[in-house]
Amino acid sequence: MSAPESLPLAGTAVLLRTADPGFEVLLMRRPDRGSFAGAWVFPGGKVEQSDRREGGDEVDAARRAAIRETREEVGLVVPELTVLSEWRPPIEAPTRIRTWFFLGEAPVGELSPSPAEVAEIVWVTPSAALARHAAGEWTLFPPTWVTLHQLSAFLDVSSAVSSAGAAQLFQTRVVDSESGRAFVWDHARLEAGALPWRFLTD
Repeated sequence: MSAPESLPLAGTAVLLRTADPGFEVLLMRRPDRGSFAGAWVFPGGKVEQSDRREGGDEVDAARRAAIRETREEVGLVVPELTVLSEWRPPIEAPTRIRTWFFLGEAPVGELSPSPAEVAEIVWVTPSAALARHAAGEWTLFPPTWVTLHQLSAFLDVSSAVSSAGAAQLFQTRVVDSESGRAFVWDHARLEAGALPWRFLTD
């Protein structure tokens, strides 16, 4: 089994915009093939060599990847992103990639989704996205679901963005029991055996 530090890296951009009331987050549905097939995700992808700088650290490389992928996937040029969380996959994952999530306010501009990578795209409140998942209408993976759950506690873009800056580590473990599957971290547990999912903190 590979040590977490040796796994491939990716960067993800969680983009917010002001709405009335509150704020919305940008989500896109992947095509029914490839990684996260059919699921609703934030823009992002693997760190490429062009994202790395000599002497630079992995967080900066992942941030550049998130910015680049956002431009390629949805046509938005993001000037700044703040680190939000680091997600380390469970050993059971068929493809293990360590992903840094970044949070930022979306720039003004028209969305231009890539047909090859985006089947559908939408601005939606975190609570509405979670409700669609709870109703069985949307597929969400745990990192997306937990991020939306955490964002749903904020009232506006500024309060959500100002809360970021110190990366929260999610070293994922999978636990199966009679009540179904759960995703477990040192500080929390996501009960995912049935809809709606439940997030429990210590």
